Amino acid sequence: MIPRDTVDRIVEAARIEDVVGDFVTLKRRGANLLGLCPFHNEKTPSFTVSPAKGIYKCFGCSAAGNSVNFIMQLESLSYPEALRYLAKKYGITIEEREVTPEEKAHQSERESLYIVAGFAQKYFTSQMNETDEGKSIGLGYFRERGFRDDIIEKFQLGYSPEGRKSFTEAALRAGYLPDYLVKTGLSIVSERSKEADTSNTTGEIKPEYLFDRYTNRVIFPIHHVNGRVIGFGGRILINDKKQAKYINSPQTDIYDKSKVLYGLYFAKKSITQEDNCFLVEGYTDVISMHQAGIENVVASSGTALTIEQIRLVHRFTNNITILYDGDWAGIKASFRGIDLILEQGMNVRVLLFPDNEDPDSYSRRVSPEELKEFIQGNTTDFIRFKTNLLFGETKNDPIKKAGLVKEIVSSIALIPDAINRSVYVQECARLLEMNEQMLGLEVNKIRLRKNEKQSQQEKDNAAINAEVPVTENQTATEEEYDQQLVVQFSESQEAYILRLLLIYGDHVIEVDAEDEEKKSTEIEITVAEYIFFELNRDGISFRSPVFQLFADEYLHALLEKKIPDQKSFIHHPNPLIAQTAVNIVSGDYSISENWSKFGIYVEDEKFTLKKSVYHALFSLKDKRLQEHILAKQEALKTVTDHQEMEFALLELKHLHVMKARVNKLLGRTIIR
Repeated sequence: MIPRDTVDRIVEAARIEDVVGDFVTLKRRGANLLGLCPFHNEKTPSFTVSPAKGIYKCFGCSAAGNSVNFIMQLESLSYPEALRYLAKKYGITIEEREVTPEEKAHQSERESLYIVAGFAQKYFTSQMNETDEGKSIGLGYFRERGFRDDIIEKFQLGYSPEGRKSFTEAALRAGYLPDYLVKTGLSIVSERSKEADTSNTTGEIKPEYLFDRYTNRVIFPIHHVNGRVIGFGGRILINDKKQAKYINSPQTDIYDKSKVLYGLYFAKKSITQEDNCFLVEGYTDVISMHQAGIENVVASSGTALTIEQIRLVHRFTNNITILYDGDWAGIKASFRGIDLILEQGMNVRVLLFPDNEDPDSYSRRVSPEELKEFIQGNTTDFIRFKTNLLFGETKNDPIKKAGLVKEIVSSIALIPDAINRSVYVQECARLLEMNEQMLGLEVNKIRLRKNEKQSQQEKDNAAINAEVPVTENQTATEEEYDQQLVVQFSESQEAYILRLLLIYGDHVIEVDAEDEEKKSTEIEITVAEYIFFELNRDGISFRSPVFQLFADEYLHALLEKKIPDQKSFIHHPNPLIAQTAVNIVSGDYSISENWSKFGIYVEDEKFTLKKSVYHALFSLKDKRLQEHILAKQEALKTVTDHQEMEFALLELKHLHVMKARVNKLLGRTIIR
């Protein structure tokens, strides 16, 4: 368990702009910072960070919270795990008792996988630097490629020895469970041995059946964007056609190759500074360019580029430059990736290296200055590159040329920004010597078909989810609209009361009361005490479970003679309470323009606090009374007993009297 004072130190140190800035490029917008939301796909920034309040809020997907919540949501961590992550980032020591082997076995599985991966990285690195085999084979290979020692250390490169069980046995001796060694992909279970053990009915993995995935290979650790090791790539050092040149980690709970870019952790700062990301193919391409002084570079690790990888880059820049070697077949195959980048609203440029060269070999052959000059002088936009590449294949064949035009126009049609599309249409028309208006018309036709298809798909999905047929021009009735407003009003009114508690709970107001002799008088009372007095007196609870949980937490503190402040709720361990607090202080719950439909006119509570509190409480009471009246009227329809009817009518009359009193306090006139 993490001590309370340590939690406070972590929360105090974890500045929201620093924590979010590790994952999202933020730009100043007045007092706040703005960026692309990491929790949903968006092309226009709606993710706001408030350094003054220590919170983040996305107005696109409603994600909200503090520094700890951000790490919890982004990394799928528990509250203690997120605190440990931030403590490590800010160098804060957490004094916890030593975890026993039994407790280690019960730690969260995801965190255990991270721990095992971290142990493996240290093991492979130490094998390379501290053993004769590692020094001569592993370290010798990297130095032969020209990698400096500081670069080898930076990327935490390593070596897996020749023995079939070397790593596995070391990990087992260190106390790591066989199950986690397999789930990280570091160890493999022998199928033949499992089949031979017919007595094993529990499914438990026996250590003697495990062997290493990486044997006699140099190791490239793969880092998450937060710096933690999540996977590995292993390269064989001998020419053996029966073995794969590279072996990469399989899909695990912490490693998904479609959502990871090699080198992003080391590149993200430079990507932001340069406002551009170089995309290469392999591990050594990234490392060689870093050694040449170009750090804004990442690799897709030999896989086809995915939307998730593109969105990772999009957090830090809107510009991608793809670096190709001379493999024409590979270049054509990558056009799908370019289309995905364009579809995400990003700018794409392309650089082609000379024949038989790639970023790794070229970086090692020329000086850093020559490399930078080559990149600057040979980078071109994707339209010019794609046109020049494919135009030579048409050989004045009209049919092939038409196919080329359609392919390029299809790519342009993916660009969401109208101005950028227009510029590319002009460039395409010039390069292909075609009519610009005709190309523009073709682009619009493609986009129109796509929009119609997408619209129909959304209708079909809505029909499936609602399990009702979707009809044309289907609109809500006036009665249904009124009911929606009633629901909206009820929840917004509850949120407004919480807002008064959170922002003005310790403010003192004068309220009407009776002394011991039943004489009217005014007493001073805090807003929080008055609100809970009125709610408890009439037995009113919040309909929203989250709001009620929030209120219970507040009342618990109040009963201990404490009035909690905004900070205690914004940094609450319960993410639901923390997010509710963030939504309240960020203005997510504001007074609806439709409240006037209910006769509710609330002035700015800052200047008329007493009146605001009265209106909030008694408007909610009026709503509850109206609900009771409607329920009683409905029940009367089925009452047949005369005495029961009279009793119900008296109850109904009493409810109307109470409602009239409440409305009088609100300054409303009830017309019958």
